[in-house]
Amino acid sequence: MRESPALIESRAFGVRNIPLLRPLGWLARGWRDLMRCPLPGLLHGLLLATFGGALIVLAHRQFWLLSGAFTGFLLVAPVAATGLYAVSRALEKGQRADLAVAVAAWKPERRLVTFGLLLALAGTGWVLTSASLITGFAPAPVSTPIDFLRVVVLNEQSPLFEIWLAMGAFLAAPVFASSVVAIPLLLDRQVSVLAAVLTSWRVVQAHPLPMALWAALLMGLTVLGMATALIGLVVIAPWLAHASWHAYRDLVSTAGLAELP
Repeated sequence: MRESPALIESRAFGVRNIPLLRPLGWLARGWRDLMRCPLPGLLHGLLLATFGGALIVLAHRQFWLLSGAFTGFLLVAPVAATGLYAVSRALEKGQRADLAVAVAAWKPERRLVTFGLLLALAGTGWVLTSASLITGFAPAPVSTPIDFLRVVVLNEQSPLFEIWLAMGAFLAAPVFASSVVAIPLLLDRQVSVLAAVLTSWRVVQAHPLPMALWAALLMGLTVLGMATALIGLVVIAPWLAHASWHAYRDLVSTAGLAELP
């Protein structure tokens, strides 16, 4: 059977072997980048936290609108962090790394916009699925976050919360596998969106345990940032963005392939 052009293109990128605990090293290097060039990252984190706060103010009485907005917010956030990947790349090369570098990288590049739209569609699909599950099977109406906590999370008579979590994990796994290195790769090399996604899948297939640890770290730290009234996201969001660049650099071999400027 003839292979697709995207798969052939993806195979131009090698997948490096890494040990189980390497994700902890990505966090360490991401923190170092943030400390070396804090302004772009902290501004990025402040914008995310402010946007999240605005969502809460505007939609706090409309639970599914708030849930959907935050889901889309979390899925599209890696695309919005493109400028911070550029900062980490510049630091890696010993080049000038400042706010101008971050701003210059964040432009309406068609491949990144396409990828962002795909992530937004995935988030919308989860919101619709989640809303259908809760509204269809919850024993009482759910219209606010407090209702969700009382009726679904703390309801010992129903397995609905466990089913909701399992379904969320089932739908989130392919999104993570499709994007974990795809966005830094799109910034760094001239590659199609589909080839970048296939490369990301190859990375996850080659390293299921380290990537599961990485997914848990990303989710745990993000939840921590949100649990601090979003204030923690000011630091955590750019930290994870810089760390994600180092994940890409450790996992994907681009030797002999031309870089994007």
